[in-house]
Amino acid sequence: MKKSVEEDVFIPLYPKSTVKDKSSVRSKFQERRFWSAVKLLSNVVLWDGIVPEDKVLLNRYLLLNILNTPLGPDNIEKCSKVVACLPERWFQDLKDGSTLPELLNFSQHLLQ
Repeated sequence: MKKSVEEDVFIPLYPKSTVKDKSSVRSKFQERRFWSAVKLLSNVVLWDGIVPEDKVLLNRYLLLNILNTPLGPDNIEKCSKVVACLPERWFQDLKDGSTLPELLNFSQHLLQ
């Protein structure tokens, strides 16, 4: 699984100016790779309880793509889909206002 996440989830990061046009080849490719990575995340999380949660991390490419997506409906949709993948069990013992260290950057983005 680790090899798949590290090698198969590469999402190229293009300059914002080249992906601003959603009909461009680069933008479409980046979006397809993002959604493939989200699907892989949701499949890996199905192994919750078998694979330790510290091994199932929000891939850096997913996070970078989310952070580089302009705030708005597309960003909200991406964040919502990623949040939907995360098992509730991971958050049961956390205090209000806290998160898992591995999700700190994502959590800060959500707060923005």
